[in-house]
Amino acid sequence: MARDYYGILGLDKDATDNEIKKAYRKLARKYHPDVNDTEEAAEMFREISIAQEVLTDPQKRRIVDMGGDPMEQGGGMPGGAGGFGGGFGDIFDAFFGGGGSRGPRSRVQPGSDALLRTSITLEEAYRGAQHTVTVDTAVLCDTCQGSGSETGAKPVTCGTCNGMGEIQEVQRSFLGNVMTTRACHQCQGTGEIITDPCTTCHGDGRKKARRDLTVNIPAGIDTGMRIRMAGQGEVGPGGGPAGDLYVEVTVTGHHIFTRDHDDLHVTVRVPMVEAALGSSIDITGLDEKTHTVTIPAGAQPGGTAHLEAAGMPRLRREGHGDMIVHFQVDVPTELDGQSRKLLEKVRHHRGDQASVETHDEEHRGFFGRFKNRKRR
Repeated sequence: MARDYYGILGLDKDATDNEIKKAYRKLARKYHPDVNDTEEAAEMFREISIAQEVLTDPQKRRIVDMGGDPMEQGGGMPGGAGGFGGGFGDIFDAFFGGGGSRGPRSRVQPGSDALLRTSITLEEAYRGAQHTVTVDTAVLCDTCQGSGSETGAKPVTCGTCNGMGEIQEVQRSFLGNVMTTRACHQCQGTGEIITDPCTTCHGDGRKKARRDLTVNIPAGIDTGMRIRMAGQGEVGPGGGPAGDLYVEVTVTGHHIFTRDHDDLHVTVRVPMVEAALGSSIDITGLDEKTHTVTIPAGAQPGGTAHLEAAGMPRLRREGHGDMIVHFQVDVPTELDGQSRKLLEKVRHHRGDQASVETHDEEHRGFFGRFKNRKRR
């Protein structure tokens, strides 16, 4: 049974070329493998690509309108049986019945996707930003509007292959003389010839150009994430629908904060005396607000304080991560006479002395801390 090419794209039989291209672009954005990686989406993307190719080719569309299926005439599989690409594939087709005409390929093809990279600061990742990127790619030819013709004339049937897009040749092989099929060199397999090629694009329907595009970078984005700009990629041969542009983001390092997903980490140097007595410090966050961090009395090296919702915004979700403040206790390495006397008085008053910790003390300390946590 012939495919319902119009139904695949959700179109009526009187759809115009522009409506076909528009329907294809809409569905391609939904089922493209970079957007939807399921097997069902991959199969659907293949189907809509075939439907677009058939319905934008006048000869193939005529076969569809007459109730036939142009893809059944050659299977739509380029390169011959098993992907041999014209050598043994054609020979085996000729001897074992798999041959038949593949028919002309469409002159209009979808364009390729493109990938660019851009760097942003952590502040820009926090609040969102707009970046301008420069793209060197193929765009629609503004002289012929993608038709490939200088005067806008319709392509004519190729006289070399009579519109079939391929020619047959007798080839000698170890099995004897066999008939092989090759893409027509005159029309490059399209079955059509543009008699007055556009002087700007030389009949390709597109030209190279440099464009500046504005990329909207959402708040909360992280290194390695990509922003998809639909239809901003390369225009296809014959003025075919453009692919998508992907912009990959790298967030540069910050002089204060280190990022871990949605959390921000910052290290505070705490003098020994303030660690013992307790203190506080003000930190200006990426939100430009002042956050007061309490350093508890007896703060230990490696201790932390958590400030809820003072971290990065969650990408396309509500809320923020946390700010985690790490305490680095600084022990003075040089003391003046007065400082030494004061510390010696403290040592004498407390009676502190260095001691060797035993394993029993270590285990008792661990289980004691465990019990204390259980009580809480």
